[in-house]
Amino acid sequence: MNLSRIGVREVAAALFAVALLQAPLFIKSRYIINLLDIILVFTIYASAWNFFAYAGQGSLGHATFLGVGAYASMLTAKSLGVWPPLAVLVGGAAAVLVGALVGAACVRLREWFLGMVTFGFSVICDVIVAEPLAWLTQGRFGVWAPRLISPKTPNYYVYEYYIIAFSTLATLLILYRLMNSRFGLGLAAIRENELAARAMGIPATRYKFFALLVSAFFSGIAGALLAHTVLGGYVSPEIFGVHYSFNPIIYSVAGGLGTIEGPVLGTFLVIAIWESLRILGSYQRFVVVGALLILIVIFIPEGIAPTLRKRLARLLVSQTSPR
Repeated sequence: MNLSRIGVREVAAALFAVALLQAPLFIKSRYIINLLDIILVFTIYASAWNFFAYAGQGSLGHATFLGVGAYASMLTAKSLGVWPPLAVLVGGAAAVLVGALVGAACVRLREWFLGMVTFGFSVICDVIVAEPLAWLTQGRFGVWAPRLISPKTPNYYVYEYYIIAFSTLATLLILYRLMNSRFGLGLAAIRENELAARAMGIPATRYKFFALLVSAFFSGIAGALLAHTVLGGYVSPEIFGVHYSFNPIIYSVAGGLGTIEGPVLGTFLVIAIWESLRILGSYQRFVVVGALLILIVIFIPEGIAPTLRKRLARLLVSQTSPR
C-alpha cells in the first residue's frame, strides 16, 4: 500500500511539472497565463506558510515577509538597477533578516500566541513603510519599478511565466525534501508534542527558528514575484494587509494542512473558483467561496489533498488485491 501511495504521488508530481512547463505551448490566452502567474505565486506563498505550520506553529502575519520581500526587491531593482530576477533573491534575503528579528522576539511562544505576535509585526511594517520610510517608499503612493522582464521583450509575459513556474517547482522540491528529512521529522515531533520532542533531545526552539527562516525566505520570494509581475511592477503598503496574511491560511487549510500538495491544490481550487465567479458581484463571490470553505472544514477537515490520496490508495488496493 505504501508503494502504491508513493507511486501515485510521484506520478502526480511529474504530471504537474510537465503541465506547468508545457502550458504556454498550448495556452495562447494571455489572461489565462496571467491567472496561472497569480496561482503559482500564491502557491509559493501558501507552501511557505504551510511549512511553518508543519511544525505546529501558527502565523497570522505572514504578510510581513511577503511585503518585505516585495519592497526589498522593488527598491533594489529601482534604485540600484539590479536585474529584477536577481532582485527577487534580494527580496528573499531581506525577508530572512526580518524573519530572524521576528523569531528572536517570539519563536519561543506557542501556537496562536505566536500568531498574534506575527500579526502585530505586519501592522508595524505597514505603518513603518507608510510613514517613517516614506522618503524611500513613497508612503501610501507606493513604489514603481521594472517588471520581471521588460515589456519591450517580445512575449515577455511568457518568460515571466517560466521564471515563476521554475521558482514554484524549486520551492516545492526544497520544501518536500526538508519535510521528509531528519529535520522534517523533528518538526513533526514538535507539532505532535513539543515537550516529548524536547525530552528526546530535539532542539525545538532552534528547529522552529530555522523553519521560520525558511518560510520567510520563500514568502519573500513570493512577494517579490508578486510585485514584479502580477502587480505590474508596483507595490504599496496594502501588501501588508490582513487579506494577504489570511490567503495562505485559506489555501493551505482547504487543500490539506501539513502536506506538500495541500497548498498547491488549495490555491488552484480557490483562485480558479474565485475567477470563474466573476459574472457575480464581489459580495456574491465572497459568499460562495466562504460557503465552500465552510463545507470543506465540516465534511473534509483534513483537506482535499489528504482525502483524495486516501481514496486513491483504497482504489489501488482494491484493484490489486486478489479476488
